[in-house]
Amino acid sequence: MALVTSTGQQLVASGYPQQNVHRFSNLMAPTMVLQGHEGEIYSGVFSPDGTCLATSGYDQKIFFWNVYGECENFSTIKGHAGAIMDIKFSTDSGYLVSCGTDKSVRLWDMETGTCARNFKSHTDFVNAVHPSRRGVTLVASASDDGTCRVHDLRTKEPVKTYINKYQQTAVTFNDTSDQVICGGIDNVLKVWDMRRDEITYTLTGHRDTITSISLSPTGKYVISNGMDCTVRQWDIRPFVAGQRAVGVFAGHNHNFEKNLLKCAWSPCERYITAGSSDRFVYVWEVLTKQIMYKLPGHMGSVNCTDFHPTDSILLSAGSDKRVFLGEIDMS
Repeated sequence: MALVTSTGQQLVASGYPQQNVHRFSNLMAPTMVLQGHEGEIYSGVFSPDGTCLATSGYDQKIFFWNVYGECENFSTIKGHAGAIMDIKFSTDSGYLVSCGTDKSVRLWDMETGTCARNFKSHTDFVNAVHPSRRGVTLVASASDDGTCRVHDLRTKEPVKTYINKYQQTAVTFNDTSDQVICGGIDNVLKVWDMRRDEITYTLTGHRDTITSISLSPTGKYVISNGMDCTVRQWDIRPFVAGQRAVGVFAGHNHNFEKNLLKCAWSPCERYITAGSSDRFVYVWEVLTKQIMYKLPGHMGSVNCTDFHPTDSILLSAGSDKRVFLGEIDMS
């Protein structure tokens, strides 16, 4: 990969003539560095339409960046009164959902940049949030108050509240949005049936706090990242013969900072990625469980990673206040 230098707003590849570099993406350079945050970055995601990305963190701001060209920061919104712990786009890229240490869950209109809804049902820090993939937009959130709550955007109060004994740190819906999967400091993933309002089954194996859960593009699997320094893959299809535990991925690190390190799937489901406290970005091949990439560049814990929905681009952001977009060979 060619080195990248920055001159003001202009980011260019250096080291080799551009025409001699074999490229895998439509990025302006093989690696782009995005700077502007004033504190640690805790969450970063691509929009489902692939045109932009959003990042958030300790500085209580959400930054929006173009993916292509010079990756300009084209908008910044503020509203949370505490660190923003997690952000997610709706499936149609029309909304962004955020949550934070101010105990709120907010819905932002991407067209106007305004806060369309502000849910204040939690009584402690909200660590994770996730919108439903289909139908009426539901938003699930996981909090230090021990609850996983589900909000319908048409109502003020939560439509579902699932009470757990311990703090909840990660959450997602299943593909059809009739189940909520949450995990916390008790190291267990609980799959709640939203029709019966009961736990359908639990997924055990982690030996320390679950920091992130990611649903695969086909909806057949989830991966969970844990402070036991493993990412685990689970089969969440309705009828599974045998064990739901599919595989374990290792190599990355969690440290004393106890950051909620995110994980993500590639669109083709061939790869997964996770951040690491050792300043590297990790990418594993799902089939072999082997590390395919261990990418340097960050000067602090890598707190979040994400794959571009259509291009061979990997996003990473971390405690060094920087965002990297790098192209990787995913053929």
